[in-house]
Amino acid sequence: MSRLTKNIRIGFGVVVLPNHHPVQVAERLSMVDHLSGGRVEFGVGRSSPYEQVGLGIDPRDTRDIMEESLNIIPKIWQTPGLFEWKGKHFDIPQREILPKPKQDPHPPIWMACTQPTSYEMAAEKGIGVLSFGSGAPAGMKDHIDKYRENIKKAKPVGGFVNNQWANFTLGHCGDDDMEAVETGAQAIKEFFGPNRPYTSDRQDVYENLLESWGGVPEHLEASFSRFLGEGEQDLGGGGAPRAMLGELPAELLADRGVIVAGNPDRCIESAKRHQEIGVDQLLLIMQSDQIPHEKVMRSIELFGKEVIPAFK
Repeated sequence: MSRLTKNIRIGFGVVVLPNHHPVQVAERLSMVDHLSGGRVEFGVGRSSPYEQVGLGIDPRDTRDIMEESLNIIPKIWQTPGLFEWKGKHFDIPQREILPKPKQDPHPPIWMACTQPTSYEMAAEKGIGVLSFGSGAPAGMKDHIDKYRENIKKAKPVGGFVNNQWANFTLGHCGDDDMEAVETGAQAIKEFFGPNRPYTSDRQDVYENLLESWGGVPEHLEASFSRFLGEGEQDLGGGGAPRAMLGELPAELLADRGVIVAGNPDRCIESAKRHQEIGVDQLLLIMQSDQIPHEKVMRSIELFGKEVIPAFK
C-alpha cells in the first residue's frame, strides 16, 4: 500500500503487544514509517482471552505486559545511541536499536478500547482511542467528553499527546439505499454472532451490545417481550438479549449510527452523528462474509467519491 499511495495514512490497528517483543515492534514500525514516507499510525492492543489462551498467553499478565511495552517503545524511538531497560517483563541490555522513525519524534500512538477503564488508560498515557465498542453515537458522548477531560492531565508515554478518538463500525454504501442498509445490518449482526472471537469468551456480551446499540425502542417493546423466555446466557452469548439483537430493524441501526450504511446521503448523515459527538475518525469494516466482493468494491468507490468529500 505504501508503494502505491502517497497520502493515505498506514494504520496498524492493532499490534497486539503481549504477543511481540517491544524491540521488534519498534524496529518494524520504524521501517514501515520510512518506506511510507512518514505515514504510519501506531495502534496497540492486548486482544481477548479467546485469542490469548489460544497462544498460551496468560490473560492475567497481558495488561501489565502491554503497559510495559507502551513505556518502552516510544523511549526506544526517542533515545539516541544505546538503549537499555530493566523491568518486570522485559530486560533489554545496552543496544543501539535502529532505525528510528521518520516522523519526529515518532508515529502517533493509539490504543484499542472497549470499555471505560481502557478509555481512562488511554487518556492517562496521552494516546488516542480506537473505540471498538461499535455503539450508537448517542451512547458514546459521555465517554468521549470524559476522555477529553482526563487527557488534559495525561503523563504521555511518548513525545506528544495524541488527543484523538476513532470509532469503529461497519460501513457499507450502495446505490440502493434500503438494500445497502439491510446488507450492512446483517453483516454487523453476523460479525458479533455466537462463537465469533469478539463474543465467544465474554459473559453478558449481548446485554452490553444491546445497550450500546441503543436498546429496544419503546414502540417495539411489546413485540420483543416474546424473547423473554429464551434460554439462559452462555459463554457464546445467548438468551433474550441475543434474540432481540438479531431482530432489531436494519433501518433503526442505520438511523442510530450503529452502522454507517445506505446510499451516499444516508452514509453522510450517519457519519455526521459521530462527528457531532466529537469523534475525529471513523474506522469502517468494509469486508464481510455477508457482502459479495463486487458490492464491497462498489461501496469503497462510493465512499471515496461521494461520502468522504462531504467532510473536507
